[in-house]
Amino acid sequence: MRDIAPALAGHMAEGATTLCHCWKLLRRDGVVLGFTDHDRDLVFAGVTFAACSGLEPSEISAELGFAVATSEVAGALSALSLTEADIVSGLYDDATVETWLVNWADPEGQRLLLDVASIGEIKRTDHAFLAELRGIMHRLDQPQGRLYSLACAADLGDARCGIDLTLPAFCAEGSVAATDGRLLVQAGDLGDYADGWFTGGRLVWTAGANAGAAAVEVKHHRRDGHKHVLTLWQAPAATIGAGDAFTVTAGCDKRHATCRDRFANVVNFRGFPHMPGNDFVVAYPREGEGHDGGSFFR
Repeated sequence: MRDIAPALAGHMAEGATTLCHCWKLLRRDGVVLGFTDHDRDLVFAGVTFAACSGLEPSEISAELGFAVATSEVAGALSALSLTEADIVSGLYDDATVETWLVNWADPEGQRLLLDVASIGEIKRTDHAFLAELRGIMHRLDQPQGRLYSLACAADLGDARCGIDLTLPAFCAEGSVAATDGRLLVQAGDLGDYADGWFTGGRLVWTAGANAGAAAVEVKHHRRDGHKHVLTLWQAPAATIGAGDAFTVTAGCDKRHATCRDRFANVVNFRGFPHMPGNDFVVAYPREGEGHDGGSFFR
């Protein structure tokens, strides 16, 4: 049950009200944006909520228990706030959105927090976007703890893995020598790394039109003489240009052999490499095989 301030409760009980909605958007990089469906800007809690932002909420469905409540908010892409480049760059992925009911005649004293959600899928058209807002319960609708699997459950470079991705063996700095402008990057100054070393790794733009954008995954890495050719899974927001600088880290396919041979990190391997696979489930005893109950991997 919501605790409504007496002043706001009294105003809501009146015949005519001066209420509007405000949205406070907190990106993971610390940027805070405010929007309102009122016809003029509002300011409260140190945030300016911009009017004429083109935001339009959908009907909100509230769920009992642990069901995930969802809603949507649509808006116009604007060069002053929500830009297509920022959305494509992933700056709004999993951003927190607070929905407020506000008396625009007294925004500092009369407001009510209606919901806190996270941005999920974002759909874009030519000049607008549609963002899915996921209720807080969606955090529980995810696998928790460890699972039995052949593959490693850690991510390369995290605390469980322990590999230092800042070491020169696993991280390289380079610049674009040639490109198709979207997914293909050719660099000649990465260093002497083996073919496929950066496949599955992460590329971060450090200079150029895409500097500051979220990291993108490398789909494929191959050597072409002294040059390195990187193919990205996702095109960045801005066109890649010759001379754009980047940092790229080694990739890991989470196999036991890769952990052993490439990273010498078997002690931190978070999978179960000796776990029988599906072929073992359907196997049956055959004449001539040893049936002594011993290990299959000895």
